[in-house]
Amino acid sequence: MTRRKEVIMPFPFQFVNRRGSAAIVTSGVNVTADNVVFSFPNHSFVNAWYRGTIYIDLAQAVPTGTTGTLPVLFETNGVTQAVTKYNGEALTAADIPGTGVFEFWFDRTTNTLQIMTGVV
Repeated sequence: MTRRKEVIMPFPFQFVNRRGSAAIVTSGVNVTADNVVFSFPNHSFVNAWYRGTIYIDLAQAVPTGTTGTLPVLFETNGVTQAVTKYNGEALTAADIPGTGVFEFWFDRTTNTLQIMTGVV
């Protein structure tokens, strides 16, 4: 009798949101000639090697009169993160309809922060 050798394949997927989805509220918004920057309290993401969904409550509206084509950035501790839509297009001021909770995908390994579909 021959014994069949079992081949163990790695999972075709990865587990994300291991400790649940992150949620955070912005602490301010600043508009410059180059971009719109939403700020978060210092140390909001300390030691966070995160991959999964994140819910962000944009508590401040983009100021009226802001150029709609300005890209949106998130900032904490003096470090900024670009925010994208599909195909790596920049999320712009025109894409933010007002205050409220928005759903994003964040992957720390690739520094990808993308707004989820259905919002814009």
